[in-house]
Amino acid sequence: MRSVLHRLALIVALACGGLLAAVPLDPGSIAQAQQTGNAPRDGGARDNARNPTADSVNEDMLFRQGSKIRGIVSIPDSKEATLIQPQGREWRNFREVYLPWIGGIAIIGMLLALAAFYMKVGTIGGHDQISGKKILRFTWLERFAHWMTATCFIVLAISGLNYVFGKRLLMPLIGPEAFSTWSQWAKYAHNYLAWPFMLGILIMFVVWVRDNIPNRVDWQWIKAGGGFVSGRHVHAGRFNAGQKGVFWIVVIGGALMSLTGIALEFPFSLPYRYVDINGMQLAQGAHALIGMGLIAVIIAHIYIGTLGMSGAYDAMGTGEVDLAWAKAHHDLWVEKEQAKNAGGPQLPPSSVPAE
Repeated sequence: MRSVLHRLALIVALACGGLLAAVPLDPGSIAQAQQTGNAPRDGGARDNARNPTADSVNEDMLFRQGSKIRGIVSIPDSKEATLIQPQGREWRNFREVYLPWIGGIAIIGMLLALAAFYMKVGTIGGHDQISGKKILRFTWLERFAHWMTATCFIVLAISGLNYVFGKRLLMPLIGPEAFSTWSQWAKYAHNYLAWPFMLGILIMFVVWVRDNIPNRVDWQWIKAGGGFVSGRHVHAGRFNAGQKGVFWIVVIGGALMSLTGIALEFPFSLPYRYVDINGMQLAQGAHALIGMGLIAVIIAHIYIGTLGMSGAYDAMGTGEVDLAWAKAHHDLWVEKEQAKNAGGPQLPPSSVPAE
């Protein structure tokens, strides 16, 4: 009886094998059958034999049916079912082609513009702006917030530029292994120093927003070009129009960088229907573009605070500036301080604390 069953099983297996061999396993026919629900006709089989790709499923056909190509997954993370999307190619093209050009033009263009300005104008201010008396310009809290934010921003800028230009410029110089190690530590620095950077932005906004509200004096300052080229005196409060512009660029840009950066540091933290892979790509693109713009602006800010204007660094270095310098650049603020403090918080030269 057992031998009879064995023979019957062998006969059934051979018969099934013959049927499978008789059916053409053409991928185009299978794809067509999956889409239409019909099996390929004999004529279709003959056409596919002559042109195997005639009815094959291609990427464009699938994208016409939907914006994404999705599969089926059994894990809880449903976004893993997305196999490919057309926006991914657009994002990659932006990141690899357009972003380096945009960043390079913004940064190098700013450096060239500042170099040309320095060659034409030179350092603003001089020995005629020294009286020997000091006035307090920034408190310790203001200087602490400024330097904490500035230090973090420099590290964030370097590590962010490495993300865009590192493999093009740095890796050929130091080699893949060293570049990999450097990039890993740069990523850690970028992720962790973002938090004190955001805290510094918040502190600066709180302590300086009142002094950075635009007014009529700012418009006069803008029309006169700050007096940089003409050399004539222009009225200004505690912050002139140019400084106010930098303040609002840093505050608004820093806020947008913070929001997009948090979205990137905690990917898909919101439900997937609100922040999918397209949302993450948009956040990365916005983060990079705003970052490039901020780097260009801060380069100009550093130039004015160091090489571009004599005496400007003392304001954030010691917190005190010469009274004559303050009257030359922020006369309206000096008048308020002197009126408020009955002569102003001035110190004789011998009382200036040693640095």
